[in-house]
Amino acid sequence: MFHIYEGFHLVETYHKMRHQRKYNPDTKRAVKIALVALVTLLLWNMPTEWFGIQNLTVVQQRVIAIFAFATLMWILEIVSSWATSIAIMVLMLLFCTDSGIAPMVNEEEVGKLLSYKGVMACFADPVIMLFIGGFVLAIAATKTGLDAQLAKVLLRPFGTKSEMVLLGFLLVTGLFSMFVSNTATAAMMLTFLTPVFRQLPPEGKGRIALAMSIPVAANLGGMGTPIGTPPNNIALKYLNDPEGLNMGLGFGQWMMFMFPLVVVLLFISWRLLLKFFPFSQKTVELKIDGAMQKGFQSKVVIFTFILTVALWLSDRFTGINANTVAMVPFCIFALTGVINKRDLEQINWSVIWMVAGGFALGYGLNASGLAANAVESIPFGEFSPLLILMLGGAICYLLSNFISNSATAALLMPILAVVCGAMGDKLAPIGGTGTVLIGVAIAASSAMILPISTPPNALAFATGYVKQGDMSKVGIIMGVISMVLGFGLVYLMGTLKLI
Repeated sequence: MFHIYEGFHLVETYHKMRHQRKYNPDTKRAVKIALVALVTLLLWNMPTEWFGIQNLTVVQQRVIAIFAFATLMWILEIVSSWATSIAIMVLMLLFCTDSGIAPMVNEEEVGKLLSYKGVMACFADPVIMLFIGGFVLAIAATKTGLDAQLAKVLLRPFGTKSEMVLLGFLLVTGLFSMFVSNTATAAMMLTFLTPVFRQLPPEGKGRIALAMSIPVAANLGGMGTPIGTPPNNIALKYLNDPEGLNMGLGFGQWMMFMFPLVVVLLFISWRLLLKFFPFSQKTVELKIDGAMQKGFQSKVVIFTFILTVALWLSDRFTGINANTVAMVPFCIFALTGVINKRDLEQINWSVIWMVAGGFALGYGLNASGLAANAVESIPFGEFSPLLILMLGGAICYLLSNFISNSATAALLMPILAVVCGAMGDKLAPIGGTGTVLIGVAIAASSAMILPISTPPNALAFATGYVKQGDMSKVGIIMGVISMVLGFGLVYLMGTLKLI
C-alpha cells in the first residue's frame, strides 16, 4: 500500500528482513517448532481432569491446545502472524466443528461442537468491515493526493521556526494515524522530512528530534479512533459483542475521550523531544512536493471523507453503527470508479487475517462452553480489580514491544473479556470492564521501546539519525506517561458512567 512515497521501500525492506528471519531454516527455528509441537500435543492429549476445570470436554481441551499453539507461535514469531491466524482457523474447522474430520468430531464422544459457519464468519465479522472501510479510505486519499495536500495545508500554519515545525509534524502525523495505517503515515511523513534533514547541521540534535517525532506520533495517534490501530478494533469487538458485554460503545464516544488524550500526549512528547534533542538551527524551510489531483474523483473523495467522519461521530444520533458506516465509502468509491479491482489488492489483508484469527480464538472459547466452565472453576470474583488492570496492561505492554501489538491484543482480549464478565460488579471500583479492555489497547499503542516494536520505529531507525538508546529512552518515558494518563482517563470515564 502507498508505494508512491519515496520512503516506502524502507517499509518493504523491513518486512522482507522480518520474513527472512522467521522462515530461515536453522537450528534455533527447529527448536522453536519442536517446542510448539510438544506443548500443543501435550495439552491436546493429556487427561482432561488434569486441567482442573469442571466438566471439561474434549473439544474444549482442543481449544485450550490451539490457544497455547497460537500464543507460542505469535510470541516466538516462527511464521508470520497472519499465517498463525489461518492455522488457528483451520485447526478449529478440522477438529472442533460440525464440519471436521468425521472420526474426530463425534459429538457424543467429544462434546458440543463449534459451528463451522461461526468460525468462518470471523473473517466477515462487522469489525473486519470497519477495518476494510478504513483501508479503502486511506487508499482513495493516497490515490488522489488528498493526503499530501492535507499535510501541506495542515503543516503551513506552523511556520519555519524549528520547534514549531517539530510540533507540526507531531500533530499532523498523530492526526493521520487516527484514520490511516500508522506504517503508511510514517512512510509518508518521513518522505516529507527528507529535505528538512538536509537543511539541519549534522552536529545538532534537531534531526533526531524530527525523526523520532514520526514513530512517537504514529504510535500514539492510533489511540484516537477505533480504526486507528488493530488493538482498538479488537477491544471494541469484545466491548460491543451482543452476546457478551454489549456495551454499545460508539465511534464518536471513543473519540470523545481518546482524542483529547492523544493531543495531550503529543504535546508532552513535543516538550520531551525538545529537552532531549534541542535544535541548534532555529529555522527550517519546509517544502512538500505533490498536490491533489483535480477532477470529479477528487471531489468524490473529499465529500465521502466528510460524510464518513460525520456519520462516525454522530452514530449516537443516526443509529448507524461504525461498522455499517465503514461500508459507505467502499460503496461510493466502487460505484464512482475511484477505486478499482487493482486497488483492492492494496488492502492490508495480512492484518485482517491476523485479527480474524484472534476473533476465532474468542469464538472458540465462548461457543465451546470453555469460558463458562472456566468461570465456574476459577474464582475470578476473588481477584483484585486493580491487579487485573495492572497485570493486563503490563503483560500487553511487555509483549507488544517484542511482537505484533495485534497478536498481543488478540491473545489477551478474549481472556480478559471472560475474566471481566465473571467479576461483574467487582470491577466497579476501577470503572468497569471498559477500563480493563481499553486500557490494554492503550498499553499496546504505548509500546515503542525498540526498533522492532513497531514498523514506524523501524522506519525512523532506518534513517540513520536515531540510535537505539535514544529510541528506548523516549519510548520508555512516553510509554509510562501514556499508560498512566490513559488508565487514569478510562478509570475516570468508567466511574462517571461515560463508557
